[in-house]
Amino acid sequence: MVIAFQDDFNDGSFKNAASYSTTDWEHINPGGGIDKGRDSVLKTVRAVHQTFLKGVTMQIESMDIRFPIPNVAIANVIHRVTDYTTPDGVKHENVRQIKTYVVVKKKEKWLLTQDNNTTIQGANTLAVQK
Repeated sequence: MVIAFQDDFNDGSFKNAASYSTTDWEHINPGGGIDKGRDSVLKTVRAVHQTFLKGVTMQIESMDIRFPIPNVAIANVIHRVTDYTTPDGVKHENVRQIKTYVVVKKKEKWLLTQDNNTTIQGANTLAVQK
């Protein structure tokens, strides 16, 4: 599921989201904005991927997954993101983000139900602590 999300991010269209997300998916972006429901999430992420994130890609640097109960997984994933400039003119270079994915198992399939994306700041957050 994490790889499917990354593939859609890198493509920018999120055309496969229905295959790996729940209809009530909630997304918290690095700026603290929140979208609730797959349709709302897709409207937002597609809009930013057609503007300032157009052509931007991310690559998994590390991943830590735990299962608090058998049908729920929490993945903390560090992604390296290619350079981009936000609408306010700020250039972002060598960006690393930690993204927390909450994934549920429904009908034998793992689906994204919640994600939170945070830009890594400072030396004490360079890796997922185990």
